[in-house]
Amino acid sequence: MRVILADDSTLLREGLVRLLADEGHQVVAAVGDAPSLLAEVQRHQPDVAVVDVRMPPTHTDDGLRAALRIRHEHPEVGVLVLSQYVEKRYAVELLTSNSARVGYLLKDRVVQVDEFLDALQRVAEGGVAFDPEVVRRLLVRRDRDPLSRLTDRERDVLDQMAQGRTNAGIAENLHISQSAVEKHANAIFEKLNLAHQTGYSRRVLAVLRYLDS
Repeated sequence: MRVILADDSTLLREGLVRLLADEGHQVVAAVGDAPSLLAEVQRHQPDVAVVDVRMPPTHTDDGLRAALRIRHEHPEVGVLVLSQYVEKRYAVELLTSNSARVGYLLKDRVVQVDEFLDALQRVAEGGVAFDPEVVRRLLVRRDRDPLSRLTDRERDVLDQMAQGRTNAGIAENLHISQSAVEKHANAIFEKLNLAHQTGYSRRVLAVLRYLDS
């Protein structure tokens, strides 16, 4: 896998370079600001760009805006965003810019190496990977929320689905059968008026678009 890293923390950036090299991946560029990220993506066309939300030059949302631009100009490049905090607007805006090859992880998740590498692989292969805490925050809605109609198990399935897991993966994590997962999923989409949405990535996209409405 060919990867570009973009984070203004030299310590984190160099640590990820070593980690990915040890795993057999090729880090084609490691940069500390958004303009350099865009230039290196244009130059190398990597499989995935790992991007911090807050980077120079303004240290606000430069990384996020660069990630959205990559999604628009280079849809074949996966984008895995790292953030210190759960920022709902950023998570939803990033996902709704396209329906595949995208992830959003809290930086604390990076120290859990297997989870980070799994998310990176999923994004590179065309899937999605959302931090469980991000998903939980996205699923917290107010009184008008139709999610209140879901059972606890349906919420569990929706949580896993929004993290980017397949039905088989959900079944394994929740210790239920795959047919049970499919049954719960169908109930979720009916209750959220998403029954006619087909395709794994589009299901997640539709749910998160709805949650942001």
